[in-house]
Amino acid sequence: MKIEQALSPNYTKGRKGKKIIAIVNHITAGLMPGTLSWMRNPVAKASAHYLVTRDGKVIQMVNDSDTAWHAGFVNRPSWKLYDGTNPNAYTLGIEHENIGGGLLTEVQYEATLWLHKYLIDKYNIPVDRNHIIGHFEIDAINRPNDPGSYFPWERLIADLKEDEEMIYKTYNDVPDWGKPIVKKLMDRKTIVGDGKGNINLPESTLKTLVYLEREKVLK
Repeated sequence: MKIEQALSPNYTKGRKGKKIIAIVNHITAGLMPGTLSWMRNPVAKASAHYLVTRDGKVIQMVNDSDTAWHAGFVNRPSWKLYDGTNPNAYTLGIEHENIGGGLLTEVQYEATLWLHKYLIDKYNIPVDRNHIIGHFEIDAINRPNDPGSYFPWERLIADLKEDEEMIYKTYNDVPDWGKPIVKKLMDRKTIVGDGKGNINLPESTLKTLVYLEREKVLK
């Protein structure tokens, strides 16, 4: 999917050394032309990294490496990962074109699903409701309906988990059917890990190794 560019001047350069750990979902409470115009207006002092339109377009307004101004006001937060500092520095903001309620069109849902997958893979963001959140979890007073009661949380998380690959962090995490080949390759120093006991072996890689061992390709 193509990501269109419509960059905003409303951002802070860099992220103050913070790592991106979560995606914050929003609704625009208005249509795309007005949203783009407002979020690219310096008077607004607001922006988001992305806008997903009702017809399925993905528009980037702020580079991922910079801090968008989308969730900086914190009021009675319920977000478990809030660390007491400005959430903008360690989150990505996605706006969804919507006049209220958070009910997405089907093509809009498919576009935001694709965008979430893209960002999750790029920044190694865990797939759960601590890392895929709504604005209301940061500001429960001023943004109680952002992104709205109809936003498809359950469907989104389920679809994201469907594509989430299992990572075996240590040798002990490896299932019994994969342990013999992993031990062999660890003994040979072919798999060396990070020196702290972590091998971070993707399941797809493990399956390939088991198959190659079975076919006697590996010696």
